[in-house]
Amino acid sequence: MLDESIFAGVPLAVVGSVCRDVKTAPIAPGPHLLRDGETPAAFLVETLGGGGANTAAMAAGLGARVAFAGKVGADALGDRLVGALERAGVRVLARRDPAVATGSSIALTYSDGQRHFISHQPNNATLDFVDVDPTTWANGGHLLRADVWFSEPMLTGGNARLFASARSAGIATSLDINWDPQWGFADAAAIATRMAAVRGVLPLVDLVHGNVRELNRFAGTDDLSETLRRLTVWGTGAVVVHMGDAGSGYYSAGELVVAPCVPAERMLNTAGTGDLLSLCMMLLHHRTESPAVEKLRLANRVVTSFIEGRPLLPTL
Repeated sequence: MLDESIFAGVPLAVVGSVCRDVKTAPIAPGPHLLRDGETPAAFLVETLGGGGANTAAMAAGLGARVAFAGKVGADALGDRLVGALERAGVRVLARRDPAVATGSSIALTYSDGQRHFISHQPNNATLDFVDVDPTTWANGGHLLRADVWFSEPMLTGGNARLFASARSAGIATSLDINWDPQWGFADAAAIATRMAAVRGVLPLVDLVHGNVRELNRFAGTDDLSETLRRLTVWGTGAVVVHMGDAGSGYYSAGELVVAPCVPAERMLNTAGTGDLLSLCMMLLHHRTESPAVEKLRLANRVVTSFIEGRPLLPTL
């Protein structure tokens, strides 16, 4: 059986977003949240945010050798976020840009397990390939491009340059297909253009990651089997599927392998579980001698330990 010692010293490079998250304790969803008034919560917590930054911090917490590249403003909040990453054990190569402010998100967490983010992230919206220090992947290993939708300069050429550079250096690559904020309000033509830009880099990607809803939306079908087939036809090597209560899956060469979730005794952390699952599979990607189901089982155990309160995400 695989155990967490296998993560020690594995190199990982992450390119993605970094921001401040202000998270609520679970609150009851409903129309009252849209009306004038006030809703009490059991707690509010200020933490490191951004899928890329969170993944980098969690990877360091598992013992990996991690480098993070992104962008912050030349302001006090940017300093705090960089400091939090460094204290977590991450080598931070974030560009400080005085022309932008470091962003924040408010994460409303609902008692039914759903979430809603209200965000303003000018630093992440302007990230470009020229902001990424090429020494980010100097240690080899695996490169994750997180938060793929948030930067227009990366969508319109930066992602392709990033993956091509990593591939030329012999680095395995991952892409997280999370929810595009524009799917809820942009016109169909704009959404199609953005999706086409991401599909265009899939031949340079070894692992695509996402939950069932996100992957199906990206592929334009409600059938997971067809979604997985399309992703590989478009060029990706394999797919890591976040399946919630059904566990986790790994799709390669026309076969989906599924491992059941590990039940949690208590639910303390819910945000970031998908990032952590994907992270484990990235750190295990080079272990080609290990069956996919064993990798998934280890990843599920790590995720459950986090849900039960394991402190892998730094607070501010």
